[in-house]
Amino acid sequence: MTVCVVKDMNGIVIIDKPQGWTSQDVTARLRRVFQTRRIGHGGTLDPMATGVLPVFVGRATRGVEFFEHAEKTYETVLRLGLTTDTEDISGTVLTEQEAFVTGEMLEAVLQKFRGEILQVPPMYSALKINGQKLVDLARKGKTVERQPRPITIHELTLLGMEAEGIRLRVRCSKGTYIRTLCKDIGEALGCGGCMAALRRVRAGEYTIEEAVPLQELLESENPEQYLRPVDSMFRNYPAVELTANQEKRCRNGNSFTLGVTDGTYRAYSQTGEFLMLAQVNDGVMSTVKSFFEV
Repeated sequence: MTVCVVKDMNGIVIIDKPQGWTSQDVTARLRRVFQTRRIGHGGTLDPMATGVLPVFVGRATRGVEFFEHAEKTYETVLRLGLTTDTEDISGTVLTEQEAFVTGEMLEAVLQKFRGEILQVPPMYSALKINGQKLVDLARKGKTVERQPRPITIHELTLLGMEAEGIRLRVRCSKGTYIRTLCKDIGEALGCGGCMAALRRVRAGEYTIEEAVPLQELLESENPEQYLRPVDSMFRNYPAVELTANQEKRCRNGNSFTLGVTDGTYRAYSQTGEFLMLAQVNDGVMSTVKSFFEV
């Protein structure tokens, strides 16, 4: 592994997480690569999952909070006729049976899971109840009552019916467990089911096509080349250039008038430095989050 010795690096690297790594494993390794303690990731992926994992480095960690509510898109394989305690194929088998499902039957059931639905979080999850992680309780053989939580399935598309399972694409809100979605679809079909594979193909603004395989970055002599500017995560918002006086007020945390329509903006200095994500209301711009160096 090549260790980068350049100090004070800031930006976002889009990792294609390999199977078998936890999200924390990835950030721990990149903490050494980029020689910084200021690092975080945008959305946990289970060890068996692969795909888009945005990692925030340096001042870019200020943007992690905005990823908490970012939509995610996954491609998953649903194994019908098999149920496990973890709701995926890595767990202990609970039931197994033959499953015969037609495309018409499947499509009728998928329709029930589109839009706003309620989902019961799985026991094998990091969610805490009364200060204890559910997964820790599950590993002790305990089960506790979990309240259904509202989630939104923006897209649920049948990609194919193959020997290894049903391939689905899911675009969903924060807090969605794809394992549980697979289990619930299997139950609705009357044969049970679990998740056999999972790949995240989009997280917020970042797609799998933009992601770098983790091993490629670790072997690079110049890992800094993979860092994207923090404002890339806000690229769908319009940009505005501030005057010197407006920039001064921005850096002091003050609001100021600006002749643009109400909405959210990326604000830049006259030299092109990304200063802040800002909100304009009634012609007054104020800071949502600053990203300049203090």
